[in-house]
Amino acid sequence: MLLIKQIMGWGLFLSALACGKSSTGGDNILTPEPIITGTNIPLGGNAYLVEKPVGATEKIEASGLEGWTNTTTVCAVYFLVEKPGEVSIAIKGRVPAGNSTIEVGIGDKSFRKELTNSTVKVVNIGSVQLSEPGYLKLTLKGIQKTGAEFAQISDIVVHGAAATRVKFANDPENFYWSRRGPSVHMTYSIPTETQVEWFYNELTVPVGEDKPGSFFMSNGFSGGYFGIQSRANDRWVLFSVWDPAVGQGTTQAIEQGENVVVQRFGGEGTGGQSYLVYDWKAGTTYRFLTRGRPDGAGNTLFSAWFYAPELNKWTFIATWKRPNTSTFLTGNHSFLENFYDENGWMERKVNFHQQWMLPAAGAWTEITSARFTADATARNKQRFDYAGGLSSNEGFFLRNGGFFSPAVTMDQQFSRPAKGQAPVINLETLPKK
Repeated sequence: MLLIKQIMGWGLFLSALACGKSSTGGDNILTPEPIITGTNIPLGGNAYLVEKPVGATEKIEASGLEGWTNTTTVCAVYFLVEKPGEVSIAIKGRVPAGNSTIEVGIGDKSFRKELTNSTVKVVNIGSVQLSEPGYLKLTLKGIQKTGAEFAQISDIVVHGAAATRVKFANDPENFYWSRRGPSVHMTYSIPTETQVEWFYNELTVPVGEDKPGSFFMSNGFSGGYFGIQSRANDRWVLFSVWDPAVGQGTTQAIEQGENVVVQRFGGEGTGGQSYLVYDWKAGTTYRFLTRGRPDGAGNTLFSAWFYAPELNKWTFIATWKRPNTSTFLTGNHSFLENFYDENGWMERKVNFHQQWMLPAAGAWTEITSARFTADATARNKQRFDYAGGLSSNEGFFLRNGGFFSPAVTMDQQFSRPAKGQAPVINLETLPKK
């Protein structure tokens, strides 16, 4: 019996030697790494390449950060922490070949970590102390590598006292929309029985808020929208009208302004699109005028004009005929959205100064009340960086993107002071070409 115990003891000793050395360097039984459990934040819906060189191979896919080869690329991951305290960070991923050193930044701290695991593993990074709740930005940057890629990272794993209440995009089916960010709206309060034939609004994009992918929509109505866009390589004044219900015909352009492009659009529904390439400027106030009226033959005609102060004139965009529709302008509203998902980390803002309507029979009437709402991305709690309300110049504002906090509660009604100065427009002499 004693012999058996001695043999068993030597076996355990030899097994310990075979396993390796302890973290102190001595011969001892290897202490297993602790299993890290916490909340997994998928990069597929919460990460962006905020810095990258021309021709970068890096991409944010549904699976996470892929093609990570450049030392100048910075990937940022955003999540909302609802209470102060300690947050510990780990990353889940693998190094396809070789070893890599990466730098993880969070708050005012940065951590360097060597990665050697060729299979998927959760690797602890470090902890930070948060003094207040809000959105947190975590950055990933490659330092050096022996293989082709730094790593393939699928998730950030958070744990600790403050990590018990974190919010982030967690619906993989809608990661595209969550990365675009929430769309926000102001719907103007007009009595439903009013037959609004003309709607007027003024819009200013603050300097620095004209990020690529932004649509600053001034004059929206049931069936269409009119505003300005900041695109990747140019800027548009855009006026579009949806088709009626399936089987009820297609919207047709019957007039268009000089240099205005008219075409069909698809994707999120179908309809007619007209746009003027125009280099509008942030910090300048532009004026928008729309008209909607039945043509007496079962259709509705929608028209739009744009006033640029630098041109000192109204520019005609187009008139669209929507079949099987007989209505005036209803559901008048403004909105702000981002249409480039890779730019959903950028903040944008717009101010609306004057809203007036002219009924089919009557005089110009000022609109001073509006309801703030947001889209499904906000309502489904995938993003929380949305705001709207009264601006400092006693108008309305909308704001989204940029992972700011706190958000403004949706479905609030806001009222601005009346300004009392109706638009001075000779409707009879508005250009039609």
